[in-house]
Order: sequence, then C-alpha cells, then structure tokens
Amino acid sequence: MRYLFEDFALDTQCRELVRGADAVAVEPQVFDLLVYLIRNRERVVGRDDLLASVWEGRIVSESALNTRIHQARSAVGDNGEDQRLIRTFPRKGIRFVGPVKEDQGTVSAVARQAQAVAPETIAAPLSLPDRPSIAVLPFTNLNGDPKEDYFSDGITEDITTELSRFSELFVIARNSSFQYKGKAVDVRQVGRELGVRYILEGSIRRRGDWIRISVQLIDALTGTHRWAERYDRQLEDVFAVQDEVARTIVAILAAHVNKAETERTLNKPPETWQAYDYYLRAVDRHASFWSSFKATELYEVRRLLEQSIAFDPNYARAYARLAWTHVSGWLNSLDGDHLNAAALDRAYHLARKAVQLDPNLAQAHADLGFVLIRRGQHEAAVAEFERSLALNPNFTDWRFADVLVYAGHSARAIEVVERHMRLDPFYVPSAPGFLGFAHYMLKQYSQALPLLRECVSRAPNLRGGHVWLAASYAQLGNIEDARAEASEVLRIEPKWTIKGTQARLSIFKRAEDAEHFFDGLRKAGLPER
Repeated sequence: MRYLFEDFALDTQCRELVRGADAVAVEPQVFDLLVYLIRNRERVVGRDDLLASVWEGRIVSESALNTRIHQARSAVGDNGEDQRLIRTFPRKGIRFVGPVKEDQGTVSAVARQAQAVAPETIAAPLSLPDRPSIAVLPFTNLNGDPKEDYFSDGITEDITTELSRFSELFVIARNSSFQYKGKAVDVRQVGRELGVRYILEGSIRRRGDWIRISVQLIDALTGTHRWAERYDRQLEDVFAVQDEVARTIVAILAAHVNKAETERTLNKPPETWQAYDYYLRAVDRHASFWSSFKATELYEVRRLLEQSIAFDPNYARAYARLAWTHVSGWLNSLDGDHLNAAALDRAYHLARKAVQLDPNLAQAHADLGFVLIRRGQHEAAVAEFERSLALNPNFTDWRFADVLVYAGHSARAIEVVERHMRLDPFYVPSAPGFLGFAHYMLKQYSQALPLLRECVSRAPNLRGGHVWLAASYAQLGNIEDARAEASEVLRIEPKWTIKGTQARLSIFKRAEDAEHFFDGLRKAGLPER
C-alpha cells in the first residue's frame, strides 16, 4: 500500500518515504510510527496504543517517545509549533490530520524512474576530498561459517589501518565501511554515500595453515577495475600480505608518496600466529560489548586478550585493547570496577606498556590519552592524541573530543568531531553527543540540542547523552524537557548524583567549566548527592 499526502509518498511494502523525487532517510521505528498514525488517522492515538503497536509492548520512556514523534514530524516537513500534519491533543495523544490518498503503486518504482532522469536528486553525495580517497569494504568470508567472520573482519581492518597511515590518502574509517557488510552493493552508490573515489573489495578463504586473499580496486565514479590480485600464503605470512596490498594501492593512487612514508613498516606483528588470532576474536567480541554493555561480554574480551598475551607477552595491540576494557569498566556501572581507582590504575599500566612495546602504534597512544584524562592529566592526555595523529594522518577517534572538552579546548573539540564525522560518515551516536557537549560548553545551547537529540535517539541507554541534553534544555529554560531527560539519567543509573558520580567522571581542568556544566544539571533537577 502507498499513502500519498502533500508531496510525500509512503510505501509500506518497500518501507520507503519519498518526497517528490527525493528519498527521505528515516529510522525503522520512525517509519513504523508514521505508518501507524496514517492508518489510524480517523482517531486520536494514545500513548498506550503506540507502545502496544509500534514498540510491541516494550517499556519506553516519555522522552524516547517524544523524540520519535519529533523525528516523525521532521521527516514529513512538520514541527511541534505548526503541527500541520501530526497534531498533539493534550492529555489524549496524537493524530495524523493531513489529507491522505491511498493507491497500490510503489515508491521504489517512482524513485527508480526519478533516478534515471536526475540521479543527483536521490541523494546528495559527499564532496570528494582533494587527495585520493578510498574505502575498504568488509572482505567476504568464503569459508561459509559465520563464526569465522572475525578473521576476515580483522584482516579488513588491518588493511584499512595500514592505508590510513599515508597522509597522501583519505581513508574512510572502519565503522562506516562495515555498514555494508553482507550486502550486495553498487560501488558507485557506496562511493557517493561515503564521498570517496575508490573502493577496495576482497575475499578470504582459510584452509588449515594456508590462506587465500583476493583483492580488487575499483574506481567508484566509473565502476571500472583498476587492479586485482590473489595471494596464497601460509598463515604466518598474512602480515606481509597486508603490507603488500597497502603498498600496492599507495603506488597506484598516490603519485608522490614521500620516501619516509613508503618505508614505514606494518604495525609490529605478534611473534606467533595464535596471538593474532586471539586478538582478532577479542576485537570482534569488543564490538558486541558496545551494543550490549553486558559485563559478561567485557570479561570475555579480556579473557581473549589475555590468551593473546600468553602467546606473545610483547604484543602491544593486545595490551592497548586490554587497557581500553578496564577504562570501560571504570566508566560504566557494570561491577565493582565502576569509579574504582584500582581499575583505572590497571588501565594506565597496560596502556603505558603498549606504548613502550610499540611507540609507533597510534591506538596505544589514544588509549593512554583516554586514561590520562580520567587521572586529571589534561595536557598529557592531549599530547598522546596528538601523537596518534602524527603517527597516522587518518587516525580518527571520537574520544579525542572528550579529552579536549575537559582540557578546556571546546572549540577545537568541535573541529575534531566534525573531521571524525567526515572520515566516518556512519559515525557512532557518541560523535554527535560530544559535538553537542562541546557546543554546550561554549554556551551554544540551541546548536547543541539537535545533536544531543540525535545522540539519545540512536542510543537511548547512553547515560552521557541524557546528561548533556538535560543540562542544555535547562539552560534554555525548557525545564519540562530537562526534567524528562533527568529521569532518563536516573533510569539508567538510579544512584547517579552530580557530586558523587558526574564530578568523578567529568574531570575539568578549569573550575569555571565544571561549575557551568553542573549548573545546568542542577537546573534540570538532578540530585546533588
């Protein structure tokens, strides 16, 4: 079924919203909300109706519900003041009040026809950088066992890292490239969505002690192949293959790669193949933790990293990742490590060891910097992230913005996050969160709001997003919404207080910054102690 209203078309079969010839990007839950409101447009829909039908009976906060309604309005060109299409009836609910026509056509057919006439109207591509740009798509695991995906994913990420160390190249971050995992893609569309000229695709087959890696480089503007190669190697030689692939691509894409960069070696490989294998398993499980935030997931990551270190006590990458897990335990209320000084000390010693073992490992310096900011060593923390950028010109990590804000450099934090969002167009929810936080610290509250709303809508259980949003609403005098966000903070962490929790998490260098932040929290009605 297709629903037509104003210049919009909503296709329930293809799950698409189109305005004229342009596809409108909406999250699945927002799409479902629009469909339900339009199908029930003869009546006012109450909160319980929405929870039962759109959220399938799950418990949802008032703030999250209001956020989805706001997003639904925005998707169809409406807003909370005009309420031209979606109208709120106080203490009753909401109703879709715009005129609607129904037919049996499909939006997809309309979109495809429009694309044939004017492809540029379907999606505005990101502008190409002024240097050769590339995205490494997830290599296909040809073994057929999904449990082996960690291996092909790890190889993909390592090749991405090696390419990113060349300043002549613009390399898209892993997070955005991996959005295409398991999907049949049109490389030209991928190039437009990521804003790159070249795409590297590949596949991996692992048999016993042997590995076959096939790669191909494609021009995303024309769809033509620029280079292809196949490597049959023993497992212990996989590091040399990664290095060879990176150097070959650099030679093809960069006309003038300076000698110092050309002679850079691969990140120091482990002494044994088993250490690398356990490390890749840990990285895969760590990604799962960031979705679940379960202590058991974090413990499994540590177990795998400790296995990696057991095989190679000098493997810097394993120590750096292990340090990160202990910072995660300190930051999040998972167990007794939350805000425990001993947990932070463990993270510090592990990160220091990683840097000592491999001074050229950018990630190790970033992990050390993230520990240092929690120890109140602001300038040292900034220096470690600066070192990461010097070692890897395409290095991107939203945590640098966190460090800069607490060090009193909020204006630079904005520049850092905006750069991160270009290198990682499918950025994680924390990115707009820290961007909004930086705007808050500069007293740009109105600019902070849409960024923080995006953060909490994408990650409803991210405590920090609700904390920042509560403070921003409060500083703008919107106390009702500030209180709603404050309730979300306490839902996530019932024992949270300004002085007992946030003051220990937010170690500002400047006293006036701390007071400005905590002032917003007090106005939002959050508990002091």
